[in-house]
Formats: sequence, structure tokens, C-alpha cells
Amino acid sequence: MKTVKIKIAIFLILLSIAVAVHAQNTPPVNFTAEQDHQQMMKQLGIKTLRPGPNGDATAPDHANYDEALANPYPDLPDALTGKNGKKITNAMMWWKQRRPEIVEDMEREVYGRIPANVPKVIWTVKVTDKERVGFYPVIAKQLIGHVDYTAYPLLNVNIDMTLVLPANAKGPVPVLMMFGRSTLPAPAQPNPADLEKINDALKELLTKDHPELKTIFEQYPAYKPIPEQSPFGPSGFPVVKGDPPTASQLIANGWGYVLIDPSSIQADNAEGLTKGIIGLVNKGQPRKPEDWGALRAWSWGAARALDYLETEPAVDAKHVGIEGVSRYGKAALVTLAFEQRFAMGLIGSSGEGGAKLHRRNFGEAVENLTGGEYYWMAGNFMKYGASDATSGAKTANDLPVDAHELIALCAPRLTFISYGIPEQGDAKWLDQQGSYMATVAAGAVFKLVGARDLGITNDYKTEKMPPVNTGLLNGELAWRQHDGGHTDAPNVKYFIAWANKLMHYGKEGAQPAK
Repeated sequence: MKTVKIKIAIFLILLSIAVAVHAQNTPPVNFTAEQDHQQMMKQLGIKTLRPGPNGDATAPDHANYDEALANPYPDLPDALTGKNGKKITNAMMWWKQRRPEIVEDMEREVYGRIPANVPKVIWTVKVTDKERVGFYPVIAKQLIGHVDYTAYPLLNVNIDMTLVLPANAKGPVPVLMMFGRSTLPAPAQPNPADLEKINDALKELLTKDHPELKTIFEQYPAYKPIPEQSPFGPSGFPVVKGDPPTASQLIANGWGYVLIDPSSIQADNAEGLTKGIIGLVNKGQPRKPEDWGALRAWSWGAARALDYLETEPAVDAKHVGIEGVSRYGKAALVTLAFEQRFAMGLIGSSGEGGAKLHRRNFGEAVENLTGGEYYWMAGNFMKYGASDATSGAKTANDLPVDAHELIALCAPRLTFISYGIPEQGDAKWLDQQGSYMATVAAGAVFKLVGARDLGITNDYKTEKMPPVNTGLLNGELAWRQHDGGHTDAPNVKYFIAWANKLMHYGKEGAQPAK
């Protein structure tokens, strides 16, 4: 009998090894977006989804832009009432009881859960370069975050990141991490004498392979195949139109910055869900309903970049912020909400799935994110766009949480909600008013945990959005609608000044002001 049990145990061990090896060698599933969408609907028992409104105002199924019809579900979930029905009356109750409840609902129903078995990331420096941002010398590093893929060698994920720090800082500096393409600001080039040698050699090689070029080079003796590059315009002076670029403003104020490429973490499409970091963890298989979507995956990547920044002596890792615009504004808000090591955020034009209230019927709707852009969210989020499903038809009003609670998860850290104006391209589709309402409602939590909100009441039903270019910037929660388009660039100088004041940083940013 004992021998039989041993044989069974050995068999089960060998079987588990065989299953693991098979899973490790199974190629990733290659679904189209439609196929992946359909398999998630099948998992959730959804037969029919309501179509999302059209962004074209001239289309017959266009989105609503009538404020009289914008609030079909006027009552938001109370961020300060627990699931047991009791009021949350002090900070300890928020941290111990209510905040974990909101996090659970957000993860399960909206953005998805980060798996416990996500592989580690090892950062390597690809390039270190002495460069200039405007007039300021900087140290720029291009880094690669290699994700451990030993559990599934068929997928390889490498996170692209650039770190730029002021060269003359007297101590660790605050850093703003921005979602975007990872590029060096101004790669250093050879000095004029060395560049001349390179050009002479190039001309010689080109003439050798293409003799007909000799006449052209003789006709234009001053021509250089590789011209000297300059940060200045043709006049020899800097070209300045409006505010300097965001990078220049940050460096000029003694900050550093990071550019992290979201597409190197997780593709911005549904076809990529069985690849990238989501696919790597799932060994190339489709998601389950509670699995993370792209927004949460991008936020995970930002947190791994922060892991690296914590090892950089020149970085003040206690004062690292996160920034993004549009879909990356959504990702920045999700990052700030869930990753509490980030000290601040500049959340630009984030709309539905970001700062906009789900319950608002104005512009982009829940149904748009349960349709074509479902891959940003957890699969479970699709239930709230279903008109026919085994669990019944659900709407935005059935969501257990809303955007004001996502903003509230950022408290008491510095949270700057930024928008532009429709006339300049920051479309009504984003629902600036609905985002302002969410920010107003979130303020109650900021105050409860000892921070300052917008400095107004928290009555989201009656508070009026301030005029354009009028910022509410006296608290840890801030709002400003600028007169530009789909960008947060016009608000950057206000963000830096606001953050410096609240962090008690001097202009250089290297040491706290006394």
C-alpha cells in the first residue's frame, strides 16, 4: 500500500512538471481584437453590449452634450460611507476600512488586479550622455528594464526609459515621470574637429563607391554630410514660442524627468493582450475577467521605473511625480491612485476611465470603454455596458465606485487635474464638467486625511466650474482648465510652482527650502 502511494505521488509530481513544461512551450494565442472581445463576453455570459455614443457631433448616434440630460444618475457612491453603511469619520477609518474597500472594487470591477506572480525587472543603463536641455547641462541616461521571462521564454518584455537630471544640482532632485516615447533630449555630438574628420572620411567613401559624387562635392566644397546640430534657430538665438517645452521648464526649475514608453510595457491595442507584460504573466493565454488591463499594466511599469529611481542617489525618490495626457492621463491617475510611493501627479485631459464620472451622460461613456477600448480595463468592466447578459443588464449606475473615488485614492498626495478647452481641441467628449464634479467630490477625503482640497464645498451638484485660466491651486488637490488644446503643457508652469510650494522646495529643487 505504501509503495502504491509513493508511485502515485511520483506520478503526480511528474505530471505537474509535464504540464508546466507544456505551458511554458505553448505559443501565445494570436487573437484579433474582435476574437478577444468575444471570448471575454463569453466568459462573462454577455450576449449583447450597448453601442457607445459617436464622437462625431453630426452623427445620428452622437454623444450627448446637453447639460440638462447629463446627469441621469445624479447620486454618486459616498466615498465616506463604508459597505456596512456606517460613516467614515476619521483618517484611521479611511486607511483601515474604507480605502481598502474602494481599492477592492476598483481592482475587481474597473481596472483589474496586478497578479502576485509578475516577474522581476532588472534595469541596465544603455547610454549615459552629457547633454543640454536649452541652456542647462544635464546627465541623460537611456535604460532598459529587462523583465524576467524564465517562466515563459516565448515572450520577451523590455521597458524603455530615459532619465534626465540637471548636471549642476547640489543634491537629490524631484523628478516628474512622463508617459511617452523614450528619447534622449539632445545626444552629444563630436567636437567640430572630430566631426570634420568624420565628414572627410564619409566624402572619401562615398566618392569611392559613387565616383559621380566627386563633381558634386567639388561644386559644394563647404557641404557636410553630417552637419553640426544646434539647439538654436537660424538667427543664432533660441526659438521660443509661448512657454518653453515641459522638459526645459522642469530642468530650469531644478527638477529631473523620466520618459517611459507605455508600448514597451503593454501594447495599446486588444491584439496585444496575449503579449506584453499581461501576456507574459498569462503565458500567452487570454485574460480572465479580473485580470489587469493596459492602464493597470502601464501603471505597473511606472512603479518598476520608480524602483530604479530609488537606487539613484541624484533622485529625491520621495518626490517623484507621474504625468500623462489623454489615455496616458488615465494611466497617470491610475498610477497615482494605486502606487502610493508616487508623491504627486499631473493628470491631463483624462476623460472616461480617468477623472470623468462614469455616471455622467456627456461625451465619452462607459459603453465606449466596454466596446473598442475594453482592453484598457478589466474584463469585468464590460458588464456595465451589457444589455443582455446572464447576470442581467447593467449600466454605469451599477458600478460600485466612480471617478471621484479614484481621485480620492490619491489623497493626501499632490493631485493636479488639468484640462484644456474644446475650442482649441480638448474635445467636449472628455467632459471637463464631469471631471470637475469628480474632483470636487473627492475633496472630502482629502480633508478627512489632513490635506487641503480645492477650497470650496464638496457639493458636486452645485459647485460651478471656475473660469478658464483660473486655477484652484491652494491645496494638495488642485484644478486648472487652461485655454489650450489636448495637452497639459500650458499648465506645467503652474504645476511646478504649486508642487514646489507644497513640497517646500527652493527654485533649484535640490534642497528643501528653509
